[in-house]
Amino acid sequence: MSTTAEAAAQLIYPPNVQANASLINVKFVSSCFAGAAAGILGLENWLGFAFFLASTLITSASIYTINCRRRPAKYIQGGLAELVNPGQDNIFTFVLVWTLFYGIVHGEMPTAKFSAVRTD
Repeated sequence: MSTTAEAAAQLIYPPNVQANASLINVKFVSSCFAGAAAGILGLENWLGFAFFLASTLITSASIYTINCRRRPAKYIQGGLAELVNPGQDNIFTFVLVWTLFYGIVHGEMPTAKFSAVRTD
């Protein structure tokens, strides 16, 4: 007869755990693209964070309807709350990519403060 720990271990099927872990990757890539879009659009301050919130909700809604078939508690351990939670890593990734693309697209090239010919 198996103990409760052994019975619980038998309920975990590794391919399903791996497939559920890929949802984290989808959220990560989504935050990267959202950061790039916010930087390219030139969003600043609260508009950028509102864009992150909107992209997180859209990504969560897509996962909710497509992957979880409107039953997130069946597929994700934390249920809907875990699905909508952006995660600290994703927020940092968004800000990093946002500032990178903002600097690339909207940054100014430094101008030379001196000239080759002296004008005294």
